[in-house]
Amino acid sequence: MDKVSGDKSKLLPEFQKFLLERKLAPEKNIPFLAYWVSRFLAFTRKRDFKSTEYQEAIVLEFLEALRSDKHILDWQHRQADDALRLYYFHYLGKGGKPFAGSPAENTAALLKETRRLIRLKHYSYSTERTYIHWIERFLAYVQQTVKKKTGADISTEDFKNFISHLAIKQRVSSSTQNQAFNAILFLFRNVLCKETGDLSGSVRAKRGQKLPVVFSVEEVKKLFANMSGKSLLIAELLYGSGLRLMELARLRVKDIDFDVNTILVRSGKGDKDRATVLPAAVRDRLKEHLEEVKALHDNDIKNGHGDVFLPDSLGRKYPNAGKTWAWQYVFPSAKLSVDPQSGKIGRHHISDTAIQEAVKSALNKAGIAKHASVHTFRHSFATHLLQNGINIREVQELLGHKNVETTMVYTHVLRNMSNAPQSPLDALYEKQ
Repeated sequence: MDKVSGDKSKLLPEFQKFLLERKLAPEKNIPFLAYWVSRFLAFTRKRDFKSTEYQEAIVLEFLEALRSDKHILDWQHRQADDALRLYYFHYLGKGGKPFAGSPAENTAALLKETRRLIRLKHYSYSTERTYIHWIERFLAYVQQTVKKKTGADISTEDFKNFISHLAIKQRVSSSTQNQAFNAILFLFRNVLCKETGDLSGSVRAKRGQKLPVVFSVEEVKKLFANMSGKSLLIAELLYGSGLRLMELARLRVKDIDFDVNTILVRSGKGDKDRATVLPAAVRDRLKEHLEEVKALHDNDIKNGHGDVFLPDSLGRKYPNAGKTWAWQYVFPSAKLSVDPQSGKIGRHHISDTAIQEAVKSALNKAGIAKHASVHTFRHSFATHLLQNGINIREVQELLGHKNVETTMVYTHVLRNMSNAPQSPLDALYEKQ
């Protein structure tokens, strides 16, 4: 055992405290990250190297030495790589003073580190895309307007100016501005490790009270009458179970329990699991659909494919699980595709665009003149449950809302639908 591998909790205590406070790594991994940095520092001292500098050559030499050690596994090598990145990119670079050769010197490295941290925190892929989009726009704005080219140069004033620019020049909606705000806040706190200070000086887009668009029961019937096959089954599940668009697209075979009429939503919004109702009206047709999907999967396996994406690190932990029936998507894509990370050929889930287009087509055929979308089925699910006397707390659980205040918006919709006052014009004609 080497001299730095004793009690890992005592290694580089300030570095460990920094990681814990910033939530840059899972708490259970922090002592091990400190261990790898300690090994690296011992490695540099043997070579009379200044450890406060970051030189690609010495890091690569250290990682190559680990790779050649038969006792160190691949996941440990990746952990060591993460440890050095956190130590140099975050810990020594905190306070806006990057070390020599810091990855913060270029936009590509900033975006790469942003992606790594987003995935570390298990944010959804859609959140990752949104954050990367706004951070790219922010960095381009900073470079074009104030000619700042490194992460170290970016200040809170740039943050405020960009948010104000979106409201005044771009005239974006409040929800769009909030997306941008959250993305750049993530950049400052997690990637640049800078405090944002007071942001009250920025101009914020105003948002008044908005009520969700809801279908009436008759409108739902009209929509279903203009759909068929798989598209109808998808729409019925969206309405009958209150699923979000991507929750339905990512639904796995193992998460449908026909015995208790339950659908389990895994890693929904906020990375939360929840259970919702499986409508009895679709049970038989859903079983028939799954038989067709099973035949498709068996054929893929026969042809040497059939590997599906597994979340987090399950693919490494259970190498063959991706080919099992339980992990397959309930609504798979019509075509095989190559997973960009693993390089394996498999069948991804149905695209969100395909579902949106099917619903849009049905809206046009039904002649429903509402600014509706796929998500309107979820709004209608909640409103109609309340209309049928279901307790709001139960509706909150089925929707997966953290706070009941979020669910309360549907009570306002319900009030507007059921207790509208009589128009004075109607009262006038009644008296005649």
